[in-house]
Parts: sequence; structure tokens; C-alpha cells
Amino acid sequence: MKLWPFVFLLFLVPLSPAKADDLGCVSTTFNLLSPNDKVCVSDFEDPKVSGVACHISQARKGGWGQPFGLNEDPSNFSVACRQVGPISVEVTKLPDREEAFSEKTSIFFKATRIYRLIDKKHNTLVYLAVSSKIINGSPANSISTVPIMPWAAQ
Repeated sequence: MKLWPFVFLLFLVPLSPAKADDLGCVSTTFNLLSPNDKVCVSDFEDPKVSGVACHISQARKGGWGQPFGLNEDPSNFSVACRQVGPISVEVTKLPDREEAFSEKTSIFFKATRIYRLIDKKHNTLVYLAVSSKIINGSPANSISTVPIMPWAAQ
């Protein structure tokens, strides 16, 4: 019973230091009396690897639960990551797998998570987006790779 306060605090603390900025949304359905379903695009920068930016598109369920954050969004998403500046981090010092981003997609227990994996053989960062749910996870996933290249000053 003494673990419950600790478990409760886990849900109040952000799961990842990366924060996404919404770029915009496109409506995918029309609901006459409630907010429409939509696909939204957000961007975030890898908190441990400066010079990498990612964009994620996610389906968001409309209806009256949407303004209050009560909907469970579907596990439909895509991720694209690119080198946008010099990368100075040593790949060998990064963990083989680390969560770079997390965003809740329902009021309870579901999130879209993006993990950074390291392909040392090809000097490439691999970003894997998955949907996680404590009880019944989803096989939905998306992948993007960022080969680490020299960056010319402009």
C-alpha cells in the first residue's frame, strides 16, 4: 500500500525531457456538434543529441472528450528525424537504447514513445516510435534514421 503514492507521482512527473511543439493540425472528419478528428504534426529536438530534430504526426480523436483530454487517441503516427546541425556527441557514450520523447495519448496509461537506438556499425542514430499501453500494447510503430555526417559551417 505504501507504493501507491510513488506510482501516483510517476504519472505527474514528465516521462521525458523532450517537449514537442505543435506545428499544426489537419481535420480528417467533420463532426457537426463536436470537435473533428484530426492529424497533428509536432516537432521536438533530441535532448541528448544536439543537431537532431524530429517531426511526428499523430492521429487525434475528436468529440467532446478532446478539449478535456479524455479521449484515447488511436495508435496512428509517423516519425521523421533529420540532422539539422553539427552533431558533436560521441555515439559510443550514448546508451544503446534510450527514450528520447514521450507524449500521453490518453488520460490513463497510454503514450507514444520515441526511443533512440544506436547503430554503431553504420554510425547512425535510429529513432523508433511505438505506442505503449500498460495492459494491452500496440504493435503500431514507425522508424527514422539519422546517419551522422560532417556538418559544413555556412
